[in-house]
Amino acid sequence: MKKVKLEILGLSSSQSQTGSFALVLGEVSGNRRLPIIIGMFEAQAIAIEIEKIIPNRPMTHDLFKSFANSFHFMIEEIIISDLKEGVFFAKIICSDGLNKTEVDARPSDAIAIGLRFDATISTYENILAEAGIVLTDQDDDEKIEPKEPKPKAKKENVKKSSPEEYKNLSVDKLKEQLKEALDKEDYEKAAKIRDELGKKN
Repeated sequence: MKKVKLEILGLSSSQSQTGSFALVLGEVSGNRRLPIIIGMFEAQAIAIEIEKIIPNRPMTHDLFKSFANSFHFMIEEIIISDLKEGVFFAKIICSDGLNKTEVDARPSDAIAIGLRFDATISTYENILAEAGIVLTDQDDDEKIEPKEPKPKAKKENVKKSSPEEYKNLSVDKLKEQLKEALDKEDYEKAAKIRDELGKKN
């Protein structure tokens, strides 16, 4: 079966399912998109790795990487391998340098792990043909979220912080707030503070 290489295009709150997120994968050499609905925890795990935020305590997917490194095996590829009754399935292709092994996984977990190993993401042509969305250049901006893979906090539970409120803070104060955000595992806030620190440095 022909494989098609994919890349992450966007991650945003799902309009159809509360508490879920839409992970949009795009065909590297084409204009088809493959949206997958994933949970909040997995969305956060993907966003943290893309944003290169280091949490104070290792998350489950970071633990998997440490475990893999300890036993000298790598993740080579993530394959969105099947689609049954609207549910996607994935395989993690592992290698110890000599042998390759396929491990079944949910696409969200597989991608969160694969990102930590810089593994390629792909799917089969028949899956993309069945579930992919073909977008024209005009549709692109309207239907796909910008490349800002930060899960949005629930409005009713968390007060959103604006990047504006960090502009007048000193570097030391920003570092202090960054530490507090990481301690609370508020990675969205941490990303905003980190971005403002980057501007000041």
